[in-house]
Amino acid sequence: MTDPTRDAAAEARTADLGYARVDIDRAARTGDPEVVYGAGKTPEQVVGILRTLHERHPEQAVLATRLSDASVDLVRAELPEAVVDETARAVTVGPLPTARGLVAVISAGTSDAPVAAEAALAVAVHGAGVERIDDVGVSGLHRLLEARDRFATADCLVVVAGMEGALPSVVGGLSGVPLVAVPTSVGYGAAFGGLAALLAMLNSCAPGVTVVNIDNGYGAGVFAARVARRAHPAVEQPGDSS
Repeated sequence: MTDPTRDAAAEARTADLGYARVDIDRAARTGDPEVVYGAGKTPEQVVGILRTLHERHPEQAVLATRLSDASVDLVRAELPEAVVDETARAVTVGPLPTARGLVAVISAGTSDAPVAAEAALAVAVHGAGVERIDDVGVSGLHRLLEARDRFATADCLVVVAGMEGALPSVVGGLSGVPLVAVPTSVGYGAAFGGLAALLAMLNSCAPGVTVVNIDNGYGAGVFAARVARRAHPAVEQPGDSS
């Protein structure tokens, strides 16, 4: 026999759209809302999931990543309130949270921009402030040294690089700020689609460097935002329940 109480509780946690069971309770469990991974989804599915999440939690920003041109076009048509980040190939619907703490997103070169933009947007959606420091790869080391004061006081760093992936090691040697490295699939043949950069970052001689998978700007951004938020706990207002 079906337990209606249990069914109601399950419905409160998920929304069954037929093609997806949308997790609408994730923010309550983890502090971070559900995010739509757009790759492999039809434009109609992307819009349906975004609309469902936004309707259930209009006070939260909803993020969709890795969108095709067709998905971006349909989002613009069906959800005019959406904000499109062309470089990140991502959209947000709803207000961004109040930022707590600061994450510096450092990228080696212009070719790394899409992954760096995805990381920066993920940081903002997940509740931390973000500063971009672009085109400071190790082939022109003076550019990074000139920017050191800008990232030395951040709560967490996201360092994005392709080719030989040396930038995180250099940044890690200049600063003791927690650092997450993001290898990108940028480079010539021997870069093996980012594998060379991934292995270099995993073998970094600088201590305190953690590494996400190739091109995973989103995962790095969430990690960094959580570090920054933890460094600046929310201040309870008078009358808040304990």
